Amino acid sequence: MSDEMQGTNHLGEAARKAAEREVLKTSDPEPSLARRFGQIGILGWMVVIPVLGALLIGSWLDRLFGTGVTFSAALTMAGAVLGLWLVFRWMHEQ
Repeated sequence: MSDEMQGTNHLGEAARKAAEREVLKTSDPEPSLARRFGQIGILGWMVVIPVLGALLIGSWLDRLFGTGVTFSAALTMAGAVLGLWLVFRWMHEQ
């Protein structure tokens, strides 16, 4: 094909993609501000709950074994990792 024919083909492809984006935009509008705040709240709790749960279990184990803050620190970090993983997974599903 000549360069002119390929340019026309690219232009047609770009126009088709733009039309597809416009259809998707109208069929799936931007979420409201309240919905966005709700999503932020969900993400926050998805981190806070595992961290607090791990901290409670860690402090109980520390009292049980008399280990200072060893279990609390380790399980708090594990809870944070779990919470961030849950957030990451949830965000990719949305």
